Amino acid sequence: MENTDSLDNLVAQVQGLSGCTEDLAHLASILKQSEEAISAKGAPRLHIAISLLDPAVHSLGYLFFLDAQSCDPLPKDQAEEFLNTAIHFINVCSKDQIQLAPEKFTMLCKSMKESALQLNSPMRVVLPLHNAILKLQPSPQYLTALHAEFFLVCVLAKCYTSASVVLEEQIFEIDPKKCLITPKDFLLYCYYGGMLCIGLKKFAKALEFFHHAITAPATVLSAIVVESYKKFILVSLIENGQVPSFPKYTPAVSIRYLKTCTQDYLELANSFSTRNISDLQRCVASHEDAFKKDSNLGLVKQVVSSLYKRNIQRLTQTYVTLSLEDIASTVQLASPKDAELYILRMIQEGEIFAVINQKDGMVCFHEDPEQYKTTDITQRLDEKIRQIISLERKVTSMDEHISCDQAYLSRVGRDRSRYDLEDYDLVPQKMFQTS
Repeated sequence: MENTDSLDNLVAQVQGLSGCTEDLAHLASILKQSEEAISAKGAPRLHIAISLLDPAVHSLGYLFFLDAQSCDPLPKDQAEEFLNTAIHFINVCSKDQIQLAPEKFTMLCKSMKESALQLNSPMRVVLPLHNAILKLQPSPQYLTALHAEFFLVCVLAKCYTSASVVLEEQIFEIDPKKCLITPKDFLLYCYYGGMLCIGLKKFAKALEFFHHAITAPATVLSAIVVESYKKFILVSLIENGQVPSFPKYTPAVSIRYLKTCTQDYLELANSFSTRNISDLQRCVASHEDAFKKDSNLGLVKQVVSSLYKRNIQRLTQTYVTLSLEDIASTVQLASPKDAELYILRMIQEGEIFAVINQKDGMVCFHEDPEQYKTTDITQRLDEKIRQIISLERKVTSMDEHISCDQAYLSRVGRDRSRYDLEDYDLVPQKMFQTS
């Protein structure tokens, strides 16, 4: 048996076996057998070993040594050095090598994130964590345990645009073995993703993320799901003016307890439905402490603002011309000046089409001038059609794969001894084929 107790010998093996793809699996086995020995060497000796390796060429061995160095909490001065080393490693390491030890790579990235937070520098690890996701993913369709970590540092650094590319990725694969994803990682991915979309004012996308968290299979209610539902209520009011019912596939535990945990927010939704600003503001005032405690007061204020906008939009369905004073009085704004500011903002954001006559303080509402026949509209429509076709093919492929999966067929047969007549068309045809 190879002497894995000697750190010098282990460094030599890393240097000798890292150059050939066929030897990397053997090296991974040696390193895993030597984990306790590596950890027992202490930070000074590990630092020397790391200095003898090239992070781009000896990525697998470098990963094991660097991870061992970060097992214990680091003092602030060492955290700075570790952070710099980890960032450089993640940026230059070999994807093929680190995928032989995904658990070590994930742990290292989380240690890097903790060091950045300890130093109050979340911005420093935004790009490295994005690079880490790309190297850990077998393909862009996989969700990893690092997605939630990346989203978190983007939230803390208020670096919302840096997350845009990852937010728009279509995730179809969740493989705990390849990417070490856990239910908590998934829920945090949804929660932080929703928060980033709120920061980007992409409320429809935020609702998707929170919806996934709320409807994720569960047997107990998670605090992450509760917080997701609170934000789901607020964003639903801003985006759609109402809170939808739970879909049928929502876990029973969520349906049973979520409303009990979010009474303050449901009262806000009920007040919103009256379309009365005074009622809504009274509700906000009575629950202000709860909203502030949840760090949702800013979002609640956007809910109030959205009701003003919706009330103004309703006026456009009834009137062609209206004075700023009448608008302010009708929607309960403090002054005609406030009404003018709201209308200008809504015109700029394309929410209404109107012209303000500054001389007499009158507002003239117009129909949407877009004829939807320009080249730009055609290109956007074509892109959406291509996305839908691609998604349809993917869903069909996944459906065929699941329909032929032996574990799925076995479970279906176990749970249901026979199919109802009306369900006949839903039964995979391969179940009726004989060999």
